Amino acid sequence: MNDADVGKQIQQMVRFIRQEAEEKANEIAVSAEEEFNIEKLQLVEAEKKKIRQEYEKKEKQVEVRKKIEYSMQLNASRIKVLQAQDDVINSMKDAASKELLNVSRDHHGYAKLLKDLIIQSLLRLKEPAVLLRCRKEDLHLVESVQESAAQEYADKTDVHAPEIIVDHTVYLPPAPSHHNPHVNSCSGGVVLASRDGKIVCENTLDARLDVVFRKKLPEIRRRLFSKWLWLWLAGEADHPMNGSDSGDQDAWFSPLWSAFGVGLLH
Repeated sequence: MNDADVGKQIQQMVRFIRQEAEEKANEIAVSAEEEFNIEKLQLVEAEKKKIRQEYEKKEKQVEVRKKIEYSMQLNASRIKVLQAQDDVINSMKDAASKELLNVSRDHHGYAKLLKDLIIQSLLRLKEPAVLLRCRKEDLHLVESVQESAAQEYADKTDVHAPEIIVDHTVYLPPAPSHHNPHVNSCSGGVVLASRDGKIVCENTLDARLDVVFRKKLPEIRRRLFSKWLWLWLAGEADHPMNGSDSGDQDAWFSPLWSAFGVGLLH
């Protein structure tokens, strides 16, 4: 084999190696392209998933915030309703307290009421001797009915008439005054106690009003707070204590006065 034949063989081998290398390079390039596309797709899907998760998270946060805001608004509305109810009840009780001042102005009716309050207190205490306190301005009325009250109690219980000792040193506070609204006051009535002071029966008009409110508050709320409250919150109804029509106010006070009349001597 001469040099020319050797050269041809070498060239053929070089072409074969080059062709094989090119084919291998193409395979590597194609494989790399496929791997790149697969990895790129995976990265894109991973980012899409991440974005979806972030969106879902934010959407849930928005829903939670909406629920919290709704709950807060609902609670605020409930508080507003309860506050409005309390305002009406307190206004009604304040107005009722002022009306109690008229009770003692009818001396004949008030004397009978004092007698009934004394009898009721005696029935509760069941003591042979009691200490009685009243307002200084009621002293003469109390002394005028104490004997008949003791005798009526004795007739009711079939016992000896108890000894009623009227306290002439310590009196109940006087009637409320516009000049001193924060000073202790008493609208009328009596307080009876056993001689040792261990048992006390407070039968003042103010105490009776408190008792009536505690016992009749559910009924008062039921009769007052129906359709009106929602109209008032919407600005379509006036506060009942702001009206000038006495008939309207009598309608508002009717459950209280009826309860007061029933609860006073029971």
